[in-house]
Amino acid sequence: MTTRRRFTLTQYLIEQRRRFPSASGDFNALLLDVALACKAIARTVAFGDLGSMLGQPAPDVTTSVNVQGEEQKKLDVISNEYFTQMTEWGGHLAGMASEEMDHPYQIPATMQRGKYMLVFDPLDGSSNIDVNVTVGSIFSVLRAPQDVIDSGRDVVEADFLQPGTEQLAAGYALYGPTTMLVLTVGNGVAGFTLDPNLGQFMLTHPNMQIPEDTHEFAINASNSRFWEAPVKRYVDECLAGKTGARGKDFNMRWIASMVAEAHRILMRGGIFMYPRDTKDPSKNGRLRLLYEANPVGMIIEQAGGRASTGREPMLTVQPTALHQRIGLVFGSKNEVERIERYHREPGAYKDDANPLFAERSLFRD
Repeated sequence: MTTRRRFTLTQYLIEQRRRFPSASGDFNALLLDVALACKAIARTVAFGDLGSMLGQPAPDVTTSVNVQGEEQKKLDVISNEYFTQMTEWGGHLAGMASEEMDHPYQIPATMQRGKYMLVFDPLDGSSNIDVNVTVGSIFSVLRAPQDVIDSGRDVVEADFLQPGTEQLAAGYALYGPTTMLVLTVGNGVAGFTLDPNLGQFMLTHPNMQIPEDTHEFAINASNSRFWEAPVKRYVDECLAGKTGARGKDFNMRWIASMVAEAHRILMRGGIFMYPRDTKDPSKNGRLRLLYEANPVGMIIEQAGGRASTGREPMLTVQPTALHQRIGLVFGSKNEVERIERYHREPGAYKDDANPLFAERSLFRD
């Protein structure tokens, strides 16, 4: 009997490094440290309540609300610690930024500093953790500004304000029925499955590609009254099915875990929408640009899809704040481009014809 030859994550990264003969290996080592943090989180998540990790932080934790104003779960806190503790020691990082920390994380003075910066959401979808729905981690690698590398100074917020086009790598880990790591280093997208016997991420999904067309869309319909006209138009047309303008039926999905949504789209196509709306006019969106939208955007585009604000390409947006929020639409290229087109022609739509969200709704007298 022959067994199928599979690359480990380490072997895959070595193959990718061969494209750059002068590379030092620091970049690969950093990504392997990130993968180790994801393995630790996966193990902790897998124990669930058996590990006493569900619910809110312990009383001795000084805060249970992050900079976003969101309540932190115990696993939010411990996942953040895994990321910082498992990546700070290697000498590859100049600093880090996380959803769970108000300010940039400084590499301790006793440790060597490097030329990269890591931004991450340590546990995306953590509001679902108590009901055992798939969650994950999202991360992105940036190059530190040259003066940070030369001087070794502490990083500041402005150092991280780089558009998504400057990302060197992006990925997410998925903690579900299997633990997966999906990664791009700028040369396509590869998916790795954690082999629990070997403790290694094994390449199982090389060259992941998103179909240009789809029959599935994902959006939180409870916010429909706050949607802008182009989004309403798109959703209405999808709901109208074969008898409507699109001439085909669509399925609607919503998991409330972006890594799970992104993974489904990578595996079979689709479109995810968390657009800017009027629910809170002071915010340009719900998701965070630097450590959610940009990493996912890079992965999606490397897989042949498209990531957008609904108006412009996501990866070209110039960040203005570390925890900046933004609207996000990503997935099958033709569908995302359709929504962008609808934003360019908003006057073409009247929003009073939709039977699902109009006053009388589906439940007519």
